[in-house]
Amino acid sequence: MEWQTYVMATLFSLVALACLGLIPIGLPGLWAMIGLAALAQLLDAIPLTNAPSIHFGWTLLGVCTAIGVGAEIVEAVAGAAGAKYGGATRRGMVGAFAGGVIGAIFFTGLLPIPIVGTIFGGLAGSFAGAWIGEASAEHQRHPNEKFRAALGAAAGKLAGTFGKLAAGVVIWSLLVYGAFTH
Repeated sequence: MEWQTYVMATLFSLVALACLGLIPIGLPGLWAMIGLAALAQLLDAIPLTNAPSIHFGWTLLGVCTAIGVGAEIVEAVAGAAGAKYGGATRRGMVGAFAGGVIGAIFFTGLLPIPIVGTIFGGLAGSFAGAWIGEASAEHQRHPNEKFRAALGAAAGKLAGTFGKLAAGVVIWSLLVYGAFTH
């Protein structure tokens, strides 16, 4: 491997690391990393110049894509699963899911610290969504039951966010390994 290729692999690693920071704030960091790697793979296949390039292999990109899809699914259903674990009804689970998405978008400003504010917004939204869902049910439940369901939704949302971040670290590690070894 030429020194220019090592420089390119290092630059890719740093940009992909920055993409990890997008995950907790609700932006598609996983897909940015995979997209950059796929672009590098495509550019490597075009023999335009003798410029150094990095190569990942389509199998590695397919594995990273599969991990990314799994992480998205886990994150999407985690708040609802936490609400269900907390004893929520279907309305509470739907409220937790919708509230998590809405909260991450609109409640981020409540705590104006990058990344932390968005995580807080998603948690607050999941909690509020589950609470509203439970409060709108036909059969009113005791406030303690509503609180337990809402707390479960917030815990599930937090677990989903950290699960997606963990998947991002795995994808980053695989892509960095691929950048330096192929």
